[in-house]
Amino acid sequence: MLYGKTVVITGVSAGIGARAVELAVSLGADVVGIDINEPKDHRAGFIKGDLSHPEGISAVVRQLPTRFDALLNVAGISGKVGAEATLAVNFYGLRAFTEACAPSIREGGAVISVASVAGYGWRANIERAKAMVGEPGFPDIKAVMQKNSIPNEIGYPLSKELLILWTQKAAHEPLFKDRGIRVNAVSPGPVDTTILKEFRAVLGDQKVDSDIVRVGRAATASDIAPVILFLASDGARWINGANISNDGGLEASINAEVLGF
Repeated sequence: MLYGKTVVITGVSAGIGARAVELAVSLGADVVGIDINEPKDHRAGFIKGDLSHPEGISAVVRQLPTRFDALLNVAGISGKVGAEATLAVNFYGLRAFTEACAPSIREGGAVISVASVAGYGWRANIERAKAMVGEPGFPDIKAVMQKNSIPNEIGYPLSKELLILWTQKAAHEPLFKDRGIRVNAVSPGPVDTTILKEFRAVLGDQKVDSDIVRVGRAATASDIAPVILFLASDGARWINGANISNDGGLEASINAEVLGF
């Protein structure tokens, strides 16, 4: 269902992004990949760029096709570098890039972002999440952190909380809704990629191991990429504003424990 479509994918040098490129090409899509690092696989077009600041975003957008069918926001970092840099990549940069791309996404196209089960605290932290998502454009992130009393160590889960909330909000914003562009997210649990070691350092072995034990194993990139590509296809044309739990049953397990069912 991607045959003949043009798909833009960020974070293509490794992990889920690299696997998404392989699958999209095999399904007949024309792919433009974006990453700060050169990928080993050159079967797709490639733009080297840094989406963590406005200048880098503008430079990449200028090189994109004038029309494409879907944007897959896969690029992200673990939080190891601190909250300011993590928010810049995982949320504010992602949002600014997506909004800059919107006029080039065809009517009826799609935006899919990789969130995380780590972002499910958005409901409990709704006022903070609304305030930070409400900051327009690409704000002074350090100032936003100070205004909302953000400790450095929560950068990763916070970035995903904001992304999940924004996904629901963006689906009904005129920039996307007026042209029928669907905006969705996919939330994996632990995924066995090179970044998993960094997640262990950020979130702790106990948390990561507990999540893996609940579902039997860590996911692989091949477990996650097909769901992302499905959401980019016409088969998902009535899915909008959704956050798909692609976590092996992790959310269900935690809900059962916390809610007692």
